[in-house]
Amino acid sequence: MIKIRGLQRLSLGPIDLEVGDGECVSIMGRSGSGKSILLRMIADLDPHAGDALLDDAPCSSMAASRWRSMVTYVAAESGWWAERVADHFAAASVARDILPAIGFPAGALDWPVARLSTGERQRFAILRALQPSTRVLLLDEPTSGLDTASIGMVEALLHDQLARGTSILLVTHDGEQALRMAKRRFLVDDGRLVEDRP
Repeated sequence: MIKIRGLQRLSLGPIDLEVGDGECVSIMGRSGSGKSILLRMIADLDPHAGDALLDDAPCSSMAASRWRSMVTYVAAESGWWAERVADHFAAASVARDILPAIGFPAGALDWPVARLSTGERQRFAILRALQPSTRVLLLDEPTSGLDTASIGMVEALLHDQLARGTSILLVTHDGEQALRMAKRRFLVDDGRLVEDRP
């Protein structure tokens, strides 16, 4: 379980939230309301007040690299630092087994990054985040540039991760996706996180 305690930055927060193992919660709100900032605070990428805890171990008590190996942020626009796709994966052999699940042929890891479309980069960024150490996925608009078929494949992959016990915080502007994916749905409104009850 990941617990968020008093996270605050600028006009956002303080935010408190608990997300269980194998649970997905969605976060919606207007553009600029602070949804991405919230994910970045949880990942300890931006300065903030408050803390996040994984199985009661606080983020503030461990090295940033260790925390981020367990609590992994996938940005809306992913970063790429090498020429070949495979060079971005710690265990390319493991990633090859999942390629068909997100619509890629077996040799796609050998493609140059420059060949990838925006949607392909999004799918590879999600795949890149699925490491054995990952316990929590922080997903910022992970399917915003994808066609319907690709969205279905990504959501199926995420449901599989949930079944394995991974927790997911999903920022999305797609209300239908929030209903399909999340057990609980929240809105960021005027700096507060408010549960969206039916």
